[in-house]
Amino acid sequence: MRHLTIPTFLLAVAGIAAAQQPEPRVLVFSKTTGFRHSSIETGIAAVQKLGRENGFTVEATEDAGAFSERNLKRFRAVVFLNTTGDILDARQQDAFERYIQAGGGWVGIHSAADTEYDWPWYGRLAGAYFESHPNNPNVRKGTFRVLDKRHPSTEGLPDRWEREDEFYNFKQIDRDIRVLVDIDETSYEGGTNGANHPMSWYHAYDGGRAFYTNMGHTEATFSEPLFLRHLLGGLRYAMGTGSLDYGQVRPEENRFT
Repeated sequence: MRHLTIPTFLLAVAGIAAAQQPEPRVLVFSKTTGFRHSSIETGIAAVQKLGRENGFTVEATEDAGAFSERNLKRFRAVVFLNTTGDILDARQQDAFERYIQAGGGWVGIHSAADTEYDWPWYGRLAGAYFESHPNNPNVRKGTFRVLDKRHPSTEGLPDRWEREDEFYNFKQIDRDIRVLVDIDETSYEGGTNGANHPMSWYHAYDGGRAFYTNMGHTEATFSEPLFLRHLLGGLRYAMGTGSLDYGQVRPEENRFT
């Protein structure tokens, strides 16, 4: 009988342990109380496909009851996919704040910026709020400019990138966001943010990580190879590499009675 040497034995044990490690989980949340995008179902399917191909599990829901501390602890990142309006109550907001403070990640897609206007913490997490978009037509062609290729979401993207989508104008843009992609307002009509008009960005926020992209209004967006590469990198950034640590949270005292 051949005996394993100690290094070989340790490698075997490590391999078994790795095989037993559960895949990281991502929660896709797409509740709407305002406009509802037809691309939501297409977007969910696209994120699920990215998960199957890249080693993470995706759960999708429109049930705000998923925002409890017990449930959120199961996820490395939460995606707000074309959410609109007021979608979480005060307790659910508190649970989500604690999740981010514990080191969780957030990804916002398109109208995630058209969400929770009366929740200032969320506005800072998202990095900006929707203000307007072009009309007649609202979907147009424009030229994106990739400003930072050191982020996982922009590696391999071209310097300039023409695509068709609904381009938001933003208000309350947070000064701490790190802009990855902006749009050349001279390439289309209807832009109001001027020479510095962000389209995708990221930042560390309140203990966690946030990535937002304005792309995602159209169903076609979720079959574009460059967009899917961009989104996968944003997901990887938001998921991070560590585990949640609820010892870091800073709950507000006496918030509920």
